[in-house]
Amino acid sequence: MLSPPKIRSCALDLLAYREHSKFELQQKLCRKGFAANDVKKVIEELAQQGLQSDSRFTESYINMRRKRGFGPRRIQMELRERGIDMELNDPEWSEWARTLRAKKFGEKIPQDFNERVREMRYLYYKGFTSEQIKEIMGRGLES
Repeated sequence: MLSPPKIRSCALDLLAYREHSKFELQQKLCRKGFAANDVKKVIEELAQQGLQSDSRFTESYINMRRKRGFGPRRIQMELRERGIDMELNDPEWSEWARTLRAKKFGEKIPQDFNERVREMRYLYYKGFTSEQIKEIMGRGLES
């Protein structure tokens, strides 16, 4: 069995590279062969010392994925996979989706049905809600 100082050292190496959720950190350390109980204790100590923070991880992760063009539904799903369960209800997501669509396809909303469906499918794949997509694509018809 490896000792808690070794667990702490490995955990700090992982955290030095990037923020990790408690869940991610626990999984990675257990895969390295450390005992789950020891890992939990070390992670709790790191969290109490402010060296590991789920809220810092969440903020960092959302910013990173948003910069890569992903929407709230996809990011929420990815966060759940990392042990973070939260809703992303920021009203700015619709504006972000509009900007992303314009960057990829141009400002003008197409009148052609097939092209509209293609653009909507792209936004849905990126993780935007149907309401956000309808708001964006619907506004273009009124212009």
